Amino acid sequence: MNRSFRLRTAVVGVTAAALLGAGAATATAAPSSPAPAPAPDTGQVATKTNTVKADRTTVKAWEQFRLHGKVQGIKAGTKVQLQQKQQGKWKNLPATSVVNRSLDYSMRVKLGMKGKQEIRTVIDGKASNVVTVTVR
Repeated sequence: MNRSFRLRTAVVGVTAAALLGAGAATATAAPSSPAPAPAPDTGQVATKTNTVKADRTTVKAWEQFRLHGKVQGIKAGTKVQLQQKQQGKWKNLPATSVVNRSLDYSMRVKLGMKGKQEIRTVIDGKASNVVTVTVR
């Protein structure tokens, strides 16, 4: 881009000098290529997505397993909060992580309540899909 600007400036300068030398009063230069049209602004921000998977769907009580998640529209360094459904309401568990530069996250989890447990993660107000883990 710089080279074409310098070349265009040189051409305009030489043309102007030739016209002034020939006695022309004014000289105008037309751009060599039309300016690109600006991208249309849709007014939408990137949608936030948060998906999570468990590395196992069945574990023993207090056995460790991992959750792996991927996000879009969320900045690296944002806190990830683990939640569990208890008596029909989502409760925060004492497990957190952060979104890394690759826009994914991982956390180690241990559950003690036996039975089918529904868990999810919440990042910046965006809840993930629900993962069901059976604790035996």
